[in-house]
Amino acid sequence: MVDRAYRAAPTDALRIEPLGELTAIFDRRSMQTHLVVSPMPEILNAMGTDSCNAAELAGRLAAAFDLDATEDARPILAERLAELAAMGLVARA
Repeated sequence: MVDRAYRAAPTDALRIEPLGELTAIFDRRSMQTHLVVSPMPEILNAMGTDSCNAAELAGRLAAAFDLDATEDARPILAERLAELAAMGLVARA
């Protein structure tokens, strides 16, 4: 599996509102609202403005949540990045 790099949408393009267990993400560019659950908002936040791949993202999330970054998380994060790309919230860098 290729570990593709992605870049999050500009922060001013998204309005992110927690709604209990769900988070609403309004994309001003497409005028679409996406309802997501954890860890999608945390992934977007960890991506920041830099492009990153699943391995880099695993390290960022591990640092942010004081966890051990493991190889096991990479395929899962790669899938979540692909899902975010399908929604238009991240793009391949």
